[in-house]
Amino acid sequence: MPHPATVIPRPASVLLPVEGSDERFPVRRVYCVGRNYADHAIEMGHDPNREPPFFFQKNADNLLPPGNAFPYPPLSSDVHYEVECVLALKSGGANIQAENALDCVYGYAVGIDFTRRDLQGEAKRLGRPWELAKAFEHSAPVSAIVPASRLGHPADGRIWLEQNGRRAQDGDLNQMIWKVPEIIAELSKLFALAPGDVIMTGTPAGVGAVARGDRITCGIEGVATLSVDIV
Repeated sequence: MPHPATVIPRPASVLLPVEGSDERFPVRRVYCVGRNYADHAIEMGHDPNREPPFFFQKNADNLLPPGNAFPYPPLSSDVHYEVECVLALKSGGANIQAENALDCVYGYAVGIDFTRRDLQGEAKRLGRPWELAKAFEHSAPVSAIVPASRLGHPADGRIWLEQNGRRAQDGDLNQMIWKVPEIIAELSKLFALAPGDVIMTGTPAGVGAVARGDRITCGIEGVATLSVDIV
């Protein structure tokens, strides 16, 4: 059945590359997990105990596919990098059981959650949402997605980020407070997950500011690497 006519042009679909394939992964929503590594929770001044996870969102068109530079955003002078393991879902639902959660995962990637830290700090101080700090244009560079059918489901592996060749973040996926199956299960209590959803799973310690002219390179052992120039 043909699509109905629209009063304005349809927004472009957000499509991410898939490693080793000409096909693309269509993105529906982008969820993010806050403070999911104990050492990062501590560096941000929070208790690292295993409290229930909290979530926030970016927009699908905030994703920046590989091969593109990151334009330093306006209204901020303190933009921070945060390297993250990224999940891409092929199925979903509500109230998913943790033991079934990995069946929903299409693949994995490495990404960066760029954050306008000064705006985030002001939002925290005023008790306001974080969207201004998190959900801005190009704020989530992401590598090509590697299918789980080829990769499996990594529960450990080095996750790292270098700024101009200097190692800044260096952790392991096994340090996540909430593991991938638990993240999916907890998130599905709050939202009905669906194919095309992307989940950014948190960052280890070592976050810091970027400047125009920087080159950021990051990766997850056995998964993917990603390089981004700050312009």
